[in-house]
Amino acid sequence: MNGESVKPPAPDVRLPGFADIERAAAHIAGLAHRTPVLTSTYFNDRTGAELFFKCENFQKVGAFKFRGACHAICALTPEQAARGIITHSSGNHGQAVALAAAMNGLQAVVVMPKDSARVKLDAVRGYGAEVVLCEPGTTTRQAAVNALIERHGYHEIPPYDHPDIIAGQGTAALELLEQVPDLDVIMAPVGGGGLLAGTAIAARHLKPAIRIIGAEPANADDAARSFRSGQIEPAAAARTIADGLRATLGVLNFAVIQRHVDDIVTVSEQAIIDTTRAVWARMKIIIEPSCAVPLAALLEGKFDARGKRVGVILTGGNVDIDRFVAG
Repeated sequence: MNGESVKPPAPDVRLPGFADIERAAAHIAGLAHRTPVLTSTYFNDRTGAELFFKCENFQKVGAFKFRGACHAICALTPEQAARGIITHSSGNHGQAVALAAAMNGLQAVVVMPKDSARVKLDAVRGYGAEVVLCEPGTTTRQAAVNALIERHGYHEIPPYDHPDIIAGQGTAALELLEQVPDLDVIMAPVGGGGLLAGTAIAARHLKPAIRIIGAEPANADDAARSFRSGQIEPAAAARTIADGLRATLGVLNFAVIQRHVDDIVTVSEQAIIDTTRAVWARMKIIIEPSCAVPLAALLEGKFDARGKRVGVILTGGNVDIDRFVAG
């Protein structure tokens, strides 16, 4: 989308609300995991806060993305489902659509950039979806999707800029605030913005005074720039190890973020790498670099959480170990 203008939501497009998240929770009950919340004395001591980690790395397909994809596919009309499903993704959303489609007896096609992590490419194929490779970049991916829809008539499930996706992702925060009701702050990474938007809707409804903070790599900071300018800013070519956060901010997502999010902070590449390794070493769980970003922001002092109870959504654990260690 470099250099392209971005339009606001059309007047007839309704932003999702808390009732939509409740409906999504009902749709995915028994299909998605209710993931655990972990704590860490080590990270509490380093940040001066009491941290509660919502472990979506333990979700089906290893990422929160299954929530939105599962809800969106459950919400399809019979006519839409019969057309077959298509999406584009750098990995986690593609896996989620592939699995959710398979669980519902549907065929899925996933357009993925050629530089996607091998573990994610293999997983999408393993869940039964057809993978179509394209050059990196949101515009290129969407163009490939549009061409395939024109040729085959598929129904598209976007990776983040869609009310059903936003509502489905919001179920992670809904669960977290059921598990730990008395949070002062809730944090989530932001790429396309589906998770942060869904988190913001759920958290602001359940706990109006809560602070809602997004975090993203400084090398892919279009959401932070957009948040400050009040309009969606074009994304530059992102060179970040947090490959799941390279997406351009969605239009619907940004509208929700403007209404409910308190701040979006950015972190360095070294902080992302160091934090990912620290979580592996200290908490004994595998997370991918994208979901280390909120914790990295706390460790870098980009958001002062001292004395606060902070919920952090750990978004996924699909790591190409060889690539990460080599990097």
